[in-house]
Amino acid sequence: MAIIEASGLTKRYGRVTAVDELSFTVEAGQVVGFLGPNGAGKTTALRMLVGLVRPDRGSATICGQAYADLTVPAAQVGAVFEATSFHPGRTARNHLRVQALAADVDAARIEDVLELVDLRYAANKRVGTFSLGMRQRLGLATALLADPDVLILDEPANGLDPEGMRWLRDLLRGMAADGTAVLVSSHVLAEVAQTADSVVIVSSGRVVTEAPVAQLTASAGLEEVFLKVTAAGKDRAGNGQTSPEASR
Repeated sequence: MAIIEASGLTKRYGRVTAVDELSFTVEAGQVVGFLGPNGAGKTTALRMLVGLVRPDRGSATICGQAYADLTVPAAQVGAVFEATSFHPGRTARNHLRVQALAADVDAARIEDVLELVDLRYAANKRVGTFSLGMRQRLGLATALLADPDVLILDEPANGLDPEGMRWLRDLLRGMAADGTAVLVSSHVLAEVAQTADSVVIVSSGRVVTEAPVAQLTASAGLEEVFLKVTAAGKDRAGNGQTSPEASR
């Protein structure tokens, strides 16, 4: 069953088409890598899934409903888009307290997620002093507060060292094993190859490949496949088959 479904999503900004008839699905228990070069429209597409951007055409559903129609959206979907959207003067623990109140989550869960993302040692430090990697972990802690059935993550590996990337890989694989549907955008292709069950690759706002990782990498590495299919997508855009330059 498709837990996340995008169908014909299209978004234009003036004469620029950021997302062009984008369709894909994510099932429960899957980690799906959402890949594409800068300007491919990935972030715009992810934001449409959770109602932060209104599509000009098409639909986005989670568990069969638009995000805004979910009973408790913040509890059903954990999403991370920017590692900079924190009040710098708040401590990590206080940030999570505010988020727990907003999502109607038991405050006892705060200590669980701090432990899960390995931030208990920094729980009383101000977020303004955090490194990018620490902010990424705090973003994940926020997304995991309500133990959601769906995770949507935009570049969560940014700022993580090799140990942190391995931790993230294990976390996402563990979440999927428990039945969570995970959609994660990333430029770290080697890590995606080890983490994802399948990938959706976009170029110039359109899906150019959607397939299991094992199938795509049977005869070549994921990086080689990615470069080949995204180059072909740009060629089609240049020939007028899709819009020339999408916003990220």
